[in-house]
Amino acid sequence: MKRICVLRWSLLAAANAAVLCMLGLYSTGGAAPQAGQPPFANSVEQRAEITQELREIKELLKEQNTLLRGGATKQAEVSEPRRR
Repeated sequence: MKRICVLRWSLLAAANAAVLCMLGLYSTGGAAPQAGQPPFANSVEQRAEITQELREIKELLKEQNTLLRGGATKQAEVSEPRRR
């Protein structure tokens, strides 16, 4: 009886130690600061990047509109039937 009781307590202690080790290793991975990177992004760089992307989008839209306008007139010429 005493041997079973000692075995149970030792198994419980080993299980607790294993769980505590797992939790200890798990919590240190996410909380470690990343080397070389600031905690927040630089808002000035973000603003400049967004502005540049918007300018590129604006140019692409101008090109697309030019193509659509040119294509719309050609489409109208093709779709109209010829009258004699």
